[in-house]
Amino acid sequence: MPAYFNRLVKGLAPSADIVKKTLKSKEKVVHLLYLKSVVDMAQLQEILIKPFYEMSQEHSFSEYIKSLPYDTKMPTGDQEVLIEITKGNVFVMMDKQITLLELKLVAANTVQDAIMEPTIHGPQLGLSESIETNINLIRQRYHKPSLIIEPMQLNDISNRDIALVYDEGKVHPGRLEKVRERIQSLEVELVQASGDLQYYLNSQKYSLFPTSMLTERPDRILHNVAQGKVVIMVDGSPHAIIAPVVFFDFMVSMEDEYYPFWVSILIRSLRYGGLFTCITLPALYVAVTSYTPDIFRTELALTVAASRIGVPYPSFIEVFFMLIFIELLTEASIRLPNAISATATTVGGLILGTAAVEAALTSNIMVIVVSLVAISTFVIPISEMGYAIRVCRFLLLLYTTVFGLAGALLGLLGLMLYLVNKDSYGEPYLRMFWQNRREELKADDS
Repeated sequence: MPAYFNRLVKGLAPSADIVKKTLKSKEKVVHLLYLKSVVDMAQLQEILIKPFYEMSQEHSFSEYIKSLPYDTKMPTGDQEVLIEITKGNVFVMMDKQITLLELKLVAANTVQDAIMEPTIHGPQLGLSESIETNINLIRQRYHKPSLIIEPMQLNDISNRDIALVYDEGKVHPGRLEKVRERIQSLEVELVQASGDLQYYLNSQKYSLFPTSMLTERPDRILHNVAQGKVVIMVDGSPHAIIAPVVFFDFMVSMEDEYYPFWVSILIRSLRYGGLFTCITLPALYVAVTSYTPDIFRTELALTVAASRIGVPYPSFIEVFFMLIFIELLTEASIRLPNAISATATTVGGLILGTAAVEAALTSNIMVIVVSLVAISTFVIPISEMGYAIRVCRFLLLLYTTVFGLAGALLGLLGLMLYLVNKDSYGEPYLRMFWQNRREELKADDS
């Protein structure tokens, strides 16, 4: 092969979707370089390969290439050529003639909108159940020669195909190797979806907080690949796994990037305020009503006490009962058909809440508290973290029921100590989002 062609091949990261092909027919020799994940193979066969073998002379084929109505581009520097190849162009080299032929494969029409991670601004497309389509979606949006698609296969009865997606120039080798090792060491009977694989990859099976993230959004995948993380795609699943992730990654919505700086700061601040509220508010309600009511001002204390007149059980039972009720409503909204879920859960909540207050099974203040907790729970963008927070809420309530306000503080301290000592594939779980990741990784290597 020509030296220039070999130089281009070396310029591309060793990804599984790179195709380098040499066509020979009599006196004609043509070298092709392209990415099969972003090139329409049917068009390539019909427009380029088939005419090559049908034309007897090299000159005729050269003139044919120039006459094509497709967008043909003449490359400039090596880097520009590589970027064009990642966009779906086929590099054609014949003798001294070099051409980039655009035969882009667009798979956007075969995918649906994101369901679990909806946004107002930004892209609306989600992943599909075809791993080839998903790789195409990523390649369409990430035009760097250093992007690698590494194929693997699960050792279960399905022998399901998976792919590691990462940027060779940004990923940390140690983190990447840990992901590989965990996948290769899996000994399970069957993996049916990305959620199964995510569970099996967790080194601590009973860990409350996730160390990897499921996503259906291509833009979130690109955002994390650009940060040096590894994405695992599973054939037959419309979700990808991102690893490693830390606590603050779960508090980021992709549309934060599309807002002005101060608007984004406000929204994230509200999100963290909602996080604190949904964890602590039920426990604090029990603490101040059952143990330390003198914390309230006299007027507020009398209002709370008056609202609980006739409630036949302690405040912690009242809180537990209402939290269970909210959890049932949440599960019902997920399981019911979309056409009736919102109406059924809203009407059910209003009717049962009003009936519970009128029957003196709960207080008006408790209804307000539980409503705030429910709203605050849903401001967390990623549902996996939302489930962990809901469990923490019950644990903190238990501590407070036994030890009062001191129990609430003790529970929060224990939660912080747990998170501080936790890691995600060797990365500190509470690594702040403003810390420079590259500097941290260099420090790890030293």
